[in-house]
Amino acid sequence: QVQLVESGGGLVQAGGSLRLSCAASGKILSINDMRWYRQAPGNQRELVATITSDGSTTYVDSVRGRFIISRDNAKKTVYLQMNGLRPEDTAVYYCSADLTYYSGSPYYRHWGQGTQVTVSS
Repeated sequence: QVQLVESGGGLVQAGGSLRLSCAASGKILSINDMRWYRQAPGNQRELVATITSDGSTTYVDSVRGRFIISRDNAKKTVYLQMNGLRPEDTAVYYCSADLTYYSGSPYYRHWGQGTQVTVSS
């Protein structure tokens, strides 16, 4: 049973920082892309940042220069360092991982349970 467990959300004042973590566990052979999404009330889920297996990163324009996505392959963990937080960053943040279970199997996307980030003005 594969699980993605997130941590690190909370309440912070505007301008502050938070670091989210998402650890994968279970029968995993390899992990390809890992991503962070967010969803604010009344909005669609938005892709925030992606990191590939070789460490290449992409960001949505609204967070570029403020957020940093990274990963530790040995720990099967992806991080999101969020700096200069703004009230509009308030959302539930979800991680995802495209992973495979055994040699020759396709990659499947798994999701974390979500963690709330609230930024007060």
